[in-house]
Amino acid sequence: MTRVVLVHGFTGSPASFEDLLAGLHRRLPRLRAFCPLLLGHGLRSGAPPARFEQEVDRLAEEVQEAGFSGAHLCGYSLGARLSLGLLGRHGRLFSGATLIGLHPGLTNTAERAARVGSDERWCQLLDREGVQGFLRAWQGQALFGTQRQLPAAQLARQQAIRERHTAEGLQRSLRVVGLGQMPDLRGVLLAQPLRVRLVVGALDAKFVALAQHLAQATGVGWESVAGAGHNLLLEAPELLARVLTRALEVSA
Repeated sequence: MTRVVLVHGFTGSPASFEDLLAGLHRRLPRLRAFCPLLLGHGLRSGAPPARFEQEVDRLAEEVQEAGFSGAHLCGYSLGARLSLGLLGRHGRLFSGATLIGLHPGLTNTAERAARVGSDERWCQLLDREGVQGFLRAWQGQALFGTQRQLPAAQLARQQAIRERHTAEGLQRSLRVVGLGQMPDLRGVLLAQPLRVRLVVGALDAKFVALAQHLAQATGVGWESVAGAGHNLLLEAPELLARVLTRALEVSA
């Protein structure tokens, strides 16, 4: 039986993987998937983690409790960053990893301080305008420009997922597991490049360049998905299912 742990991105949820899972199940009918909720995205039980590493450890505990030790790990964006943290702190739990739209962490204090300040401004916007006002601004970023040509029904499904979140929850996510709070984890890729594959949308210039740089610096493999930008779960789930199926067959 093939097993995969799917870790969603910021403002996403397990429902963000529905189209990808449909494509995977057509190819791998006996696939089992575990999709944990992230801090600030509906998580209710226990004291909330206060540091990036604590959220990583909490996810590792959930993976074990769900019976998914030895599964393939796949994360998107924020989920890819947390997945890299999982590989670094709990790598024995996973047979391999596919990381979609990964940033491995900032490398200097000036960049980190700038990102913390940027995330705090997003938090202030959540205070002033609530989730809907925040989402209008968040989705207007250039990073997501390739989504504007998608069918209205597809965008509406994503919007419905995002609008279920609370301002307090999204603020907690930004302040605890935002990029400015994440350690530089390039060393994890350097230590185990054969276990990891990076996947990016071919139209996502920033993350294509980042994947190329990481491949050269660490030896990790990478590939791009044609005709899509940053959010491959939304923009190209069928093509992504092909990519992930190959990775799952290798890990099995």
